[in-house]
Amino acid sequence: MSESTYPSVKDLTLEEKASLTSGGDAWHLQGVEAKGIPGYMITDGPHGLRKSLASSTGETDLDNSVPATCFPPAAGLSSSWNPELIHKVGEAMAEECIQEKVAVILGPGVNIKRNPLGGRCFEYWSEDPYLAGHEAVGIVAGVQSKGVGTSLKHFAANNQETDRLRVDARISQRALREIYLPAFEHIVKTAQPWTIMCSYNRINGVHSAQNHWLLTDVLRDEWGFEGIVMSDWGADHDRVASLNAGLNLEMPPSYTDDQIVYAARDGRIAPAQLDRMAQGMINLINKARAAMSIDGYRFDVDAHDEVAHQAAIESIVLLKNDDAILPLNADPAAARKIAVIGEFARTPRYQGGGSSHITPTKMTSFLDTLAERGIKADFAPGFTLDLEPADPALESEAVETAKNADVVLMFLGLPEAAESEGFDRDTLDMPAKQIALLEQVAAANQNVVVVLSNGSVVSVAPWAKNAKGILESWLLGQSGGPALADVIFGQVSPSGKLAQSIPLDINDDPSMLNWPGEEGHVDYGEGVFVGYRYYDTYGKVVDYPFGYGLSYATFEIADVAAAKTGANTATVTATVTNTSDVDAAETVQVYVAPGKADVARPKHELKGFTKVFLKAGESKTVTIDLDERAFAYWSEKYNDWHVEAGEYAIEVGVSSRDIADTVAVALDGDGKTQPLTEWSTYGEWEADPAGAEIVAAVAAAGEAGELPKLPDNAMMRMFLNSMPINSLPTLLGEGGKKIAQFMVDEYAKLTK
Repeated sequence: MSESTYPSVKDLTLEEKASLTSGGDAWHLQGVEAKGIPGYMITDGPHGLRKSLASSTGETDLDNSVPATCFPPAAGLSSSWNPELIHKVGEAMAEECIQEKVAVILGPGVNIKRNPLGGRCFEYWSEDPYLAGHEAVGIVAGVQSKGVGTSLKHFAANNQETDRLRVDARISQRALREIYLPAFEHIVKTAQPWTIMCSYNRINGVHSAQNHWLLTDVLRDEWGFEGIVMSDWGADHDRVASLNAGLNLEMPPSYTDDQIVYAARDGRIAPAQLDRMAQGMINLINKARAAMSIDGYRFDVDAHDEVAHQAAIESIVLLKNDDAILPLNADPAAARKIAVIGEFARTPRYQGGGSSHITPTKMTSFLDTLAERGIKADFAPGFTLDLEPADPALESEAVETAKNADVVLMFLGLPEAAESEGFDRDTLDMPAKQIALLEQVAAANQNVVVVLSNGSVVSVAPWAKNAKGILESWLLGQSGGPALADVIFGQVSPSGKLAQSIPLDINDDPSMLNWPGEEGHVDYGEGVFVGYRYYDTYGKVVDYPFGYGLSYATFEIADVAAAKTGANTATVTATVTNTSDVDAAETVQVYVAPGKADVARPKHELKGFTKVFLKAGESKTVTIDLDERAFAYWSEKYNDWHVEAGEYAIEVGVSSRDIADTVAVALDGDGKTQPLTEWSTYGEWEADPAGAEIVAAVAAAGEAGELPKLPDNAMMRMFLNSMPINSLPTLLGEGGKKIAQFMVDEYAKLTK
């Protein structure tokens, strides 16, 4: 056998096949040295490489890892609405994996931000599945374009940290299909991630690692997934059941390969199933072979830092800019005296806590950037980055610093102790000592700009009156300092848009009725009404809506049109004009609003977007295609996607509540009908094309005296239309039985 050719599963013994379905240690695949199969390394992402310095021994050390570029976590990068930029981030991450001989980087995570208190919101993309899928696909495609694998995670419904290792997420099929699975589905179908990581939790009673419906029926058979499925670390509780369900790889190893061998020998695992799972592992190793064979590669540290810099710039969302307080003038001759207050300006919180914690190649704070650029500012820390009470001395120093300035840049946010993987938050509020300090500073200086650092949304409304400007900077990675300076001093215009609604009160969130669950389960009782789908449908006032973000420029969207391109598809066009003297980018968002529907549907849903950079005064025409899924809902009646015939509104705007224009398109529908039976209501018979013929025949036979005549008063008709036809005797006695039998017999003739 050639050294460069790996065997097929046919070349392996039963024991060797079994060994491939478990890791070699916590961070390596289990190779088969005798057959030339290496045990490549796989390790954490998702916003950069976290390779533990202890990984060669298989140990886990979250705080001691090799230097790697820390890109903005998804909390920030999702606000870029820029898939091309995200693809570049993925390419850079792959190059770092090649240097460090890492075959698969574990990410991205595309679970939905069901509730903003979720402890892992900082590394998930959005409350909206369309946005999450169409952004995160850039990471997958970018990484894999360099010959390194990704692990799309956590499949599926890992939407909370509370009891996450075992909680049973009880979710309707419709909510799963419309909210919690589409981001995975889009990425699988368009980018084929090499691996998918299953979640810890149960879904409707079954652990994800043992869920045949999830891992085989849906993922492989329906979506066409070609890669392997691995467990989250410790999520495999029954190796035999998991392998039968479609789990290729247990991580980390439980050193129980003999369980697979015994089960294969006694028939509990079919030989073909073991072969499929083991061959998947060989295929994965084959894919990584070329990149892992590159020796001596070194990535360009500065070039990657610049990618992180651009990603950070586009992650920043301008929430408020009263009196055009931003941008500030950096010219020493014209600049106002600046005070910088808040420890985050000196000690930035640039990433989340837990398994994704990266050691950055460099770290540039906002204060560092000011010094490098020769911009003078007085600094006062104001508070400590912990949850301890306020320090009066620090507060007093900050107020005095504010009094002597023309403008105050106040850096506030959540310290790492307030949010991390492993626990959910219990409030949207920032630490009280920070809010109290803001009030004191605002009393001393009316020109305050707040710069936020947080992994998920925080309450803004209670303190917003104390700030003329608010920048939501999320967690910006290692180049957040330069990015913030670029935006604050006007080198670039902010272009970020919220990927997550900011509510006025956490109790306005519909999931709070079932958060975080009880007695080992959590009911997803809000169904498909997650985030803006709920707020916008039910007219709930929010602080800042989904898709929102200000700019230093002004834009106009005009000439909106929608043209039908197929029975249930359309193309939307619009002209975007930069009406200011500032070069800047705007994100055009397309929402689909259904007309009258057979099921409860959200008021509108994001189904397309494009980010457009325009020079001052420039115009561009954008085109966004809407496929059939853009108009469909998941029908539990048909167990399939369903497009109803009728008129749909196409909304084009710059947030879910800032719609520039609305146009209509009439669709044919997909023509799906449900077979009629004696349990179908009379109204359902009337609404069905074939059933309508039979209803007409019943009426005609009644007039002719061949069947009992149906009642024609409004009240009786109301009862009639809601009745299964096998209940007609309750209205018509023996005659009702004759009518029902006639209808069933005629339907059989029409449909045979």
